[in-house]
Amino acid sequence: RVGEVSYRLALPPQLSHVHNVFHVSLLRGYNYHPYHVVQYPFDKIREDLSFAKEPEAILDRQERVMRKKTIPLVKVLWKNHPEREATWENEEMMWTDYPHFFSRFGTFPFKFRH
Repeated sequence: RVGEVSYRLALPPQLSHVHNVFHVSLLRGYNYHPYHVVQYPFDKIREDLSFAKEPEAILDRQERVMRKKTIPLVKVLWKNHPEREATWENEEMMWTDYPHFFSRFGTFPFKFRH
């Protein structure tokens, strides 16, 4: 414990570039289980503990009308995230930000899971 609401964590050497003091609201309890092993490359973790998101699949598509404009949305399953954390993203922005993802398929890469 460092202060009233902050804690210093012992991080592995691979995360030495990450600041090791965290606000209590960012921490939660954990019960060790031998099958819980993170297989994420440490070199891709940024200093703010975020990492580059990479889409894995498009789960759904919908159009939302806002004022007089129709906005196409896609539900994206991100790599290294469970399906419950899939997010709705602007379809045009996905094509702009991840053109390599769409080029793998030749057409729109739907992977419905209903």
